[in-house]
Amino acid sequence: MTDVIERNVHDRLSRVIDPELGKSITDLGMIVGIEAVPRDVIDSGRSIVDVTVKVELTVEGCPLTQTIIDKINEAVTSYPAAKLVPHIDVASMSQSKLTGLVNDLKAERKQNPFTKPGTKTRIFAIASGKGGVGKSSVTANLAATFAALGYDTAAIDADIYGFSLPALFGTHDHPTNLNGMLMPVTSWGVKLISIGMFAGADRAILWRGPRLQRSLEQFLSDVWWGEPDVLLLDLAPGTGDMAISVAQALPNAELVVVTTPQPSASDVAVRAGLVALQVPMKVRGVIENMSYYEHNGEKLRIFGEGGGRRVSEQLTKDLKHDVPLLGTLPLEPEVRIDGEAGRPVVLNDDGTLADTPLAAEFKSIAEQLMK
Repeated sequence: MTDVIERNVHDRLSRVIDPELGKSITDLGMIVGIEAVPRDVIDSGRSIVDVTVKVELTVEGCPLTQTIIDKINEAVTSYPAAKLVPHIDVASMSQSKLTGLVNDLKAERKQNPFTKPGTKTRIFAIASGKGGVGKSSVTANLAATFAALGYDTAAIDADIYGFSLPALFGTHDHPTNLNGMLMPVTSWGVKLISIGMFAGADRAILWRGPRLQRSLEQFLSDVWWGEPDVLLLDLAPGTGDMAISVAQALPNAELVVVTTPQPSASDVAVRAGLVALQVPMKVRGVIENMSYYEHNGEKLRIFGEGGGRRVSEQLTKDLKHDVPLLGTLPLEPEVRIDGEAGRPVVLNDDGTLADTPLAAEFKSIAEQLMK
Protein backbone atom coordinates (compact mmCIF):
# COMPACT_ATOMS: atom_id res chain seq x y z
CA MET A 1 0.00 0.00 0.00
CA THR A 2 2.82 2.41 0.85
CA ASP A 3 4.35 2.12 -2.63
CA VAL A 4 1.00 2.97 -4.21
CA ILE A 5 0.54 5.97 -1.92
CA GLU A 6 4.06 7.24 -2.58
CA ARG A 7 3.59 7.00 -6.36
CA ASN A 8 0.21 8.72 -6.15
CA VAL A 9 1.54 11.50 -3.92
CA HIS A 10 4.41 12.09 -6.38
CA ASP A 11 1.89 12.30 -9.20
CA ARG A 12 -0.19 14.81 -7.25
CA LEU A 13 2.90 16.89 -6.46
CA SER A 14 3.74 17.00 -10.17
CA ARG A 15 0.76 19.35 -10.49
CA VAL A 16 2.13 21.76 -7.87
CA ILE A 17 3.67 24.72 -9.73
CA ASP A 18 6.51 26.79 -8.34
CA PRO A 19 5.02 30.32 -8.33
CA GLU A 20 8.29 31.99 -9.38
CA LEU A 21 9.55 29.59 -12.04
CA GLY A 22 6.15 28.53 -13.35
CA LYS A 23 7.16 24.87 -13.53
CA SER A 24 6.21 21.73 -11.62
CA ILE A 25 8.20 21.23 -8.40
CA THR A 26 8.86 17.63 -9.47
CA ASP A 27 10.22 18.73 -12.86
CA LEU A 28 12.45 21.23 -11.07
CA GLY A 29 13.89 18.46 -8.88
CA MET A 30 12.55 19.97 -5.66
CA ILE A 31 10.98 16.71 -4.44
CA VAL A 32 13.82 14.45 -3.35
CA GLY A 33 11.94 11.91 -1.26
CA ILE A 34 8.48 10.66 -0.30
CA GLU A 35 7.96 8.15 2.50
CA ALA A 36 4.59 6.75 3.60
CA VAL A 37 4.25 5.05 7.01
CA PRO A 38 0.82 3.62 7.97
CA ARG A 39 -0.55 3.94 11.49
CA ASP A 40 -2.45 1.11 13.13
CA VAL A 41 -5.55 3.31 13.24
CA ILE A 42 -8.69 3.65 11.12
CA ASP A 43 -10.58 6.94 10.93
CA SER A 44 -14.07 6.92 9.38
CA GLY A 45 -13.21 3.78 7.46
CA ARG A 46 -9.95 5.20 6.08
CA SER A 47 -6.40 4.23 6.97
CA ILE A 48 -4.24 6.93 8.54
CA VAL A 49 -0.82 7.27 6.93
CA ASP A 50 2.04 9.61 7.83
CA VAL A 51 3.66 10.95 4.67
CA THR A 52 7.04 12.66 4.83
CA VAL A 53 7.90 14.81 1.81
CA LYS A 54 11.51 15.94 1.47
CA VAL A 55 11.74 19.22 -0.39
CA GLU A 56 14.78 21.10 -1.67
CA LEU A 57 14.06 24.72 -2.52
CA THR A 58 16.23 26.78 -4.82
CA VAL A 59 17.67 29.10 -2.18
CA GLU A 60 17.69 29.32 1.59
CA GLY A 61 15.04 31.72 2.84
CA CYS A 62 13.07 31.60 -0.41
CA PRO A 63 10.32 34.26 0.03
CA LEU A 64 7.65 31.88 -1.28
CA THR A 65 8.61 28.93 0.92
CA GLN A 66 5.33 28.96 2.83
CA THR A 67 3.30 29.19 -0.38
CA ILE A 68 5.00 26.06 -1.73
CA ILE A 69 4.60 24.22 1.58
CA ASP A 70 0.89 25.08 1.68
CA LYS A 71 0.42 23.72 -1.85
CA ILE A 72 2.26 20.50 -0.94
CA ASN A 73 0.11 20.08 2.18
CA GLU A 74 -3.04 20.58 0.13
CA ALA A 75 -1.92 18.03 -2.48
CA VAL A 76 -1.20 15.44 0.22
CA THR A 77 -4.24 15.97 2.47
CA SER A 78 -6.70 15.92 -0.43
CA TYR A 79 -5.72 12.34 -1.31
CA PRO A 80 -9.05 10.48 -1.43
CA ALA A 81 -8.18 6.83 -0.72
CA ALA A 82 -6.65 7.31 2.75
CA LYS A 83 -6.19 9.98 5.38
CA LEU A 84 -2.66 11.26 4.79
CA VAL A 85 -0.90 13.31 7.47
CA PRO A 86 1.84 15.41 5.79
CA HIS A 87 5.25 16.11 7.29
CA ILE A 88 7.28 18.51 5.15
CA ASP A 89 11.08 18.40 5.48
CA VAL A 90 12.48 21.55 3.83
CA ALA A 91 16.10 22.06 2.80
CA SER A 92 17.98 24.00 0.10
CA MET A 93 19.55 22.70 -3.10
CA SER A 94 23.28 22.17 -3.18
CA GLN A 95 25.24 24.73 -5.17
CA SER A 96 25.97 22.22 -7.91
CA LYS A 97 22.31 21.20 -8.22
CA LEU A 98 21.19 24.85 -8.31
CA THR A 99 23.80 25.66 -10.95
CA GLY A 100 22.57 22.79 -13.10
CA LEU A 101 18.94 23.91 -12.74
CA VAL A 102 19.74 27.51 -13.65
CA ASN A 103 21.82 26.41 -16.64
CA ASP A 104 18.90 24.29 -17.86
CA LEU A 105 16.48 27.20 -17.48
CA LYS A 106 18.85 29.58 -19.27
CA ALA A 107 19.33 27.08 -22.09
CA GLU A 108 15.56 26.81 -22.41
CA ARG A 109 15.15 30.56 -22.59
CA LYS A 110 18.40 31.59 -24.38
CA GLN A 111 17.08 35.07 -25.28
CA ASN A 112 14.34 37.62 -24.79
CA PRO A 113 11.37 35.25 -24.33
CA PHE A 114 8.77 37.73 -25.58
CA THR A 115 9.96 37.78 -29.18
CA LYS A 116 10.00 34.01 -29.71
CA PRO A 117 7.62 32.71 -32.39
CA GLY A 118 4.34 31.56 -30.91
CA THR A 119 4.62 33.58 -27.70
CA LYS A 120 1.22 33.96 -26.06
CA THR A 121 2.08 37.15 -24.15
CA ARG A 122 0.18 40.33 -24.98
CA ILE A 123 2.47 43.30 -24.38
CA PHE A 124 1.11 46.77 -23.62
CA ALA A 125 3.44 49.75 -23.26
CA ILE A 126 1.74 52.49 -21.23
CA ALA A 127 2.91 55.91 -22.43
CA SER A 128 2.14 59.58 -21.96
CA GLY A 129 3.39 62.71 -23.63
CA LYS A 130 3.99 64.50 -20.34
CA GLY A 131 4.37 63.73 -16.68
CA GLY A 132 1.68 64.22 -14.06
CA VAL A 133 -1.18 62.52 -15.91
CA GLY A 134 -1.25 59.46 -13.63
CA LYS A 135 0.36 57.05 -16.08
CA SER A 136 1.99 54.92 -13.38
CA SER A 137 -1.17 54.63 -11.29
CA VAL A 138 -3.05 53.63 -14.46
CA THR A 139 -0.39 50.99 -15.17
CA ALA A 140 -0.49 49.64 -11.61
CA ASN A 141 -4.26 49.42 -11.46
CA LEU A 142 -4.54 47.95 -14.94
CA ALA A 143 -1.97 45.27 -14.04
CA ALA A 144 -3.81 44.52 -10.80
CA THR A 145 -7.07 44.26 -12.75
CA PHE A 146 -5.58 41.76 -15.20
CA ALA A 147 -4.29 39.67 -12.28
CA ALA A 148 -7.65 39.77 -10.47
CA LEU A 149 -9.35 38.63 -13.70
CA GLY A 150 -7.16 35.52 -13.66
CA TYR A 151 -4.47 36.50 -16.16
CA ASP A 152 -0.85 35.61 -15.42
CA THR A 153 0.39 39.20 -15.29
CA ALA A 154 3.83 40.82 -15.30
CA ALA A 155 4.89 44.46 -15.19
CA ILE A 156 8.19 46.20 -15.90
CA ASP A 157 8.86 49.62 -14.44
CA ALA A 158 10.55 51.02 -17.55
CA ASP A 159 10.47 54.55 -16.17
CA ILE A 160 14.10 54.30 -15.10
CA TYR A 161 14.27 57.89 -13.82
CA GLY A 162 10.89 58.05 -12.07
CA PHE A 163 10.19 54.46 -11.02
CA SER A 164 7.14 54.14 -8.81
CA LEU A 165 5.59 50.68 -9.27
CA PRO A 166 7.23 49.13 -6.16
CA ALA A 167 5.64 51.81 -3.96
CA LEU A 168 2.26 51.56 -5.69
CA PHE A 169 2.28 47.79 -5.10
CA GLY A 170 3.53 48.16 -1.54
CA THR A 171 6.60 45.99 -1.95
CA HIS A 172 10.07 46.51 -0.52
CA ASP A 173 11.33 43.07 -1.57
CA HIS A 174 14.34 42.48 -3.78
CA PRO A 175 14.41 40.06 -6.70
CA THR A 176 15.79 36.64 -5.77
CA ASN A 177 19.09 35.99 -7.53
CA LEU A 178 19.52 32.41 -8.74
CA ASN A 179 23.11 32.30 -9.95
CA GLY A 180 22.66 35.39 -12.11
CA MET A 181 19.04 34.78 -13.07
CA LEU A 182 16.55 37.02 -11.28
CA MET A 183 13.11 36.05 -10.01
CA PRO A 184 10.64 38.96 -10.23
CA VAL A 185 8.95 40.13 -7.05
CA THR A 186 5.27 39.20 -6.86
CA SER A 187 2.81 41.61 -5.25
CA TRP A 188 -0.99 41.61 -5.50
CA GLY A 189 -0.71 38.80 -8.04
CA VAL A 190 1.57 40.75 -10.39
CA LYS A 191 5.19 39.82 -11.19
CA LEU A 192 7.24 43.03 -10.93
CA ILE A 193 10.70 44.26 -11.77
CA SER A 194 11.98 47.81 -11.27
CA ILE A 195 15.31 49.56 -10.94
CA GLY A 196 13.88 50.75 -7.62
CA MET A 197 14.26 47.21 -6.24
CA PHE A 198 18.05 47.33 -6.42
CA ALA A 199 20.64 48.77 -4.05
CA GLY A 200 21.48 52.40 -4.69
CA ALA A 201 18.26 53.01 -6.59
CA ASP A 202 17.57 56.09 -4.46
CA ARG A 203 20.44 57.88 -6.19
CA ALA A 204 20.00 60.00 -9.31
CA ILE A 205 20.26 57.97 -12.53
CA LEU A 206 21.72 59.66 -15.60
CA TRP A 207 21.58 56.82 -18.13
CA ARG A 208 21.05 57.45 -21.81
CA GLY A 209 21.31 55.65 -25.12
CA PRO A 210 22.94 52.21 -25.11
CA ARG A 211 23.02 51.87 -21.32
CA LEU A 212 19.32 52.68 -21.07
CA GLN A 213 18.51 50.14 -23.75
CA ARG A 214 20.67 47.55 -21.98
CA SER A 215 18.69 48.04 -18.77
CA LEU A 216 15.51 47.08 -20.61
CA GLU A 217 17.20 44.11 -22.30
CA GLN A 218 18.31 42.87 -18.89
CA PHE A 219 14.81 43.22 -17.49
CA LEU A 220 13.54 41.12 -20.40
CA SER A 221 16.28 38.51 -20.72
CA ASP A 222 17.88 38.15 -17.28
CA VAL A 223 14.60 37.79 -15.38
CA TRP A 224 12.68 34.51 -15.32
CA TRP A 225 9.17 35.60 -16.35
CA GLY A 226 7.76 32.23 -17.34
CA GLU A 227 5.02 32.72 -19.93
CA PRO A 228 2.72 35.48 -18.67
CA ASP A 229 -0.53 36.21 -20.45
CA VAL A 230 0.03 39.95 -20.13
CA LEU A 231 3.13 42.12 -19.82
CA LEU A 232 2.74 45.84 -19.03
CA LEU A 233 5.54 48.38 -19.33
CA ASP A 234 5.34 51.68 -17.50
CA LEU A 235 7.28 53.98 -19.84
CA ALA A 236 8.88 57.28 -18.96
CA PRO A 237 6.91 60.33 -20.11
CA GLY A 238 7.64 61.60 -23.59
CA THR A 239 9.00 59.98 -26.75
CA GLY A 240 12.63 59.51 -25.76
CA ASP A 241 15.16 56.72 -25.61
CA MET A 242 13.11 54.19 -23.64
CA ALA A 243 10.16 54.29 -26.04
CA ILE A 244 12.53 53.60 -28.92
CA SER A 245 14.24 50.84 -26.93
CA VAL A 246 10.89 49.18 -26.24
CA ALA A 247 10.00 49.28 -29.91
CA GLN A 248 13.34 47.69 -30.83
CA ALA A 249 13.27 45.02 -28.12
CA LEU A 250 9.53 44.28 -28.31
CA PRO A 251 8.26 44.87 -31.84
CA ASN A 252 5.05 43.05 -30.88
CA ALA A 253 4.25 45.58 -28.13
CA GLU A 254 1.10 47.69 -28.38
CA LEU A 255 1.10 51.30 -27.20
CA VAL A 256 -1.57 52.63 -24.84
CA VAL A 257 -1.57 56.43 -24.49
CA VAL A 258 -2.68 58.05 -21.22
CA THR A 259 -3.84 61.66 -21.20
CA THR A 260 -5.91 64.04 -19.12
CA PRO A 261 -8.77 66.14 -20.56
CA GLN A 262 -7.08 69.52 -21.01
CA PRO A 263 -5.49 70.50 -24.37
CA SER A 264 -2.03 71.04 -22.84
CA ALA A 265 -1.93 67.33 -22.00
CA SER A 266 -3.84 65.91 -24.96
CA ASP A 267 -1.77 67.78 -27.56
CA VAL A 268 1.42 66.29 -26.11
CA ALA A 269 -0.23 62.87 -25.82
CA VAL A 270 -0.81 62.88 -29.57
CA ARG A 271 2.94 63.28 -30.07
CA ALA A 272 3.55 60.28 -27.80
CA GLY A 273 1.22 58.22 -29.97
CA LEU A 274 2.79 59.42 -33.19
CA VAL A 275 6.06 57.73 -32.19
CA ALA A 276 4.42 54.73 -33.88
CA LEU A 277 5.13 56.42 -37.22
CA GLN A 278 8.88 56.06 -36.57
CA VAL A 279 8.96 52.65 -34.87
CA PRO A 280 7.13 49.35 -35.50
CA MET A 281 4.59 49.66 -32.71
CA LYS A 282 0.80 49.70 -33.00
CA VAL A 283 -1.16 52.20 -30.91
CA ARG A 284 -3.87 50.13 -29.22
CA GLY A 285 -5.92 52.90 -27.66
CA VAL A 286 -6.22 55.93 -25.40
CA ILE A 287 -7.14 56.22 -21.73
CA GLU A 288 -8.35 59.56 -20.36
CA ASN A 289 -7.42 59.91 -16.69
CA MET A 290 -8.80 62.45 -14.19
CA SER A 291 -11.81 62.98 -16.45
CA TYR A 292 -14.06 64.35 -13.73
CA TYR A 293 -14.59 64.59 -9.99
CA GLU A 294 -17.96 63.47 -8.70
CA HIS A 295 -19.39 65.68 -5.96
CA ASN A 296 -22.95 65.32 -4.66
CA GLY A 297 -23.96 63.45 -7.79
CA GLU A 298 -22.51 66.08 -10.14
CA LYS A 299 -19.50 65.42 -12.39
CA LEU A 300 -17.14 68.37 -12.07
CA ARG A 301 -14.84 68.69 -15.11
CA ILE A 302 -11.90 70.15 -13.20
CA PHE A 303 -9.43 69.77 -16.08
CA GLY A 304 -11.88 70.51 -18.88
CA GLU A 305 -13.17 67.75 -21.10
CA GLY A 306 -12.70 65.93 -24.38
CA GLY A 307 -8.94 65.41 -24.29
CA GLY A 308 -9.13 61.64 -24.62
CA ARG A 309 -11.55 61.88 -27.52
CA ARG A 310 -9.32 64.46 -29.27
CA VAL A 311 -6.27 62.19 -28.93
CA SER A 312 -8.25 59.18 -30.16
CA GLU A 313 -9.57 60.99 -33.22
CA GLN A 314 -6.25 62.63 -34.12
CA LEU A 315 -4.27 59.39 -33.83
CA THR A 316 -6.92 57.50 -35.82
CA LYS A 317 -6.57 60.10 -38.58
CA ASP A 318 -2.75 60.28 -38.57
CA LEU A 319 -2.02 56.57 -38.13
CA LYS A 320 -4.79 55.48 -40.49
CA HIS A 321 -6.17 52.80 -38.17
CA ASP A 322 -8.73 52.86 -35.40
CA VAL A 323 -7.29 54.13 -32.10
CA PRO A 324 -10.26 53.91 -29.72
CA LEU A 325 -10.87 55.77 -26.49
CA LEU A 326 -10.71 52.76 -24.15
CA GLY A 327 -12.05 54.47 -21.06
CA THR A 328 -12.44 57.61 -18.97
CA LEU A 329 -11.24 57.40 -15.38
CA PRO A 330 -12.51 59.72 -12.64
CA LEU A 331 -10.35 61.77 -10.32
CA GLU A 332 -10.70 60.04 -6.95
CA PRO A 333 -8.71 60.68 -3.73
CA GLU A 334 -8.75 56.93 -3.05
CA VAL A 335 -6.41 56.37 -6.02
CA ARG A 336 -3.74 58.38 -4.20
CA ILE A 337 -4.60 57.17 -0.70
CA ASP A 338 -4.60 53.46 -1.54
CA GLY A 339 -1.62 53.85 -3.87
CA GLU A 340 0.45 55.47 -1.12
CA ALA A 341 -0.62 52.63 1.17
CA GLY A 342 0.68 50.11 -1.35
CA ARG A 343 -2.57 48.63 -2.64
CA PRO A 344 -3.97 49.25 -6.13
CA VAL A 345 -7.34 50.95 -5.61
CA VAL A 346 -9.17 48.47 -7.88
CA LEU A 347 -8.53 45.64 -5.40
CA ASN A 348 -10.10 44.57 -2.14
CA ASP A 349 -7.84 43.65 0.76
CA ASP A 350 -7.96 39.99 -0.32
CA GLY A 351 -6.81 40.78 -3.86
CA THR A 352 -10.18 40.36 -5.54
CA LEU A 353 -11.55 43.02 -7.86
CA ALA A 354 -13.47 45.69 -5.96
CA ASP A 355 -17.15 46.29 -6.65
CA THR A 356 -16.71 49.97 -7.55
CA PRO A 357 -17.35 52.04 -10.70
CA LEU A 358 -13.60 52.70 -11.02
CA ALA A 359 -12.75 48.99 -10.88
CA ALA A 360 -15.51 48.30 -13.41
CA GLU A 361 -13.97 50.88 -15.77
CA PHE A 362 -10.55 49.26 -15.47
CA LYS A 363 -12.14 45.85 -16.08
CA SER A 364 -13.74 47.21 -19.25
CA ILE A 365 -10.38 48.57 -20.43
CA ALA A 366 -8.64 45.24 -19.73
CA GLU A 367 -11.31 43.29 -21.61
CA GLN A 368 -11.05 45.62 -24.63
CA LEU A 369 -7.27 45.27 -24.72
CA MET A 370 -7.46 41.47 -24.73
CA LYS A 371 -9.85 41.32 -27.69
